[in-house]
Amino acid sequence: MSNRHLARTIALQTLYQWDFNEKDASKLDFSIQRNLNEFAPQFDDKGFIENLVKGVIKNKEEIDDLITKFAPEWPIEQITMVDRNVLRIGIQEMKYDDEIPEKVAINEAIELAKTFGGESSGKFVNGVLGTIYKDITKDAEPSQNKTQK
Repeated sequence: MSNRHLARTIALQTLYQWDFNEKDASKLDFSIQRNLNEFAPQFDDKGFIENLVKGVIKNKEEIDDLITKFAPEWPIEQITMVDRNVLRIGIQEMKYDDEIPEKVAINEAIELAKTFGGESSGKFVNGVLGTIYKDITKDAEPSQNKTQK
């Protein structure tokens, strides 16, 4: 497993816990550290997990609006917690992280969904993120579409 994939896995675990525990952001740093200690004690991600998790929290409203817009038949509360947080990670990387190419963000999200989600999670995540990708890249080059951090 690559370092970034492991980091995304730990970010997903942390966001799942945050979502499950009524979105208590005051426990994020503790959750990140606990998950690092539990799943990758020797891993030094140089802040990638923290930036990803806190970016999702910071941009949650806009991210969730995109999910609602591009998956209208699935109210955000009815999407499983795993799929919802995989989508949030994918959108965070696609829209707000200039270092991650959009297609890499999509592929990584699909892999997370296949690994941790249900039988159709990979297809669902692929469909939603693919549609968002087409929308954000329709008028410009992908590198010009990322929102300023």
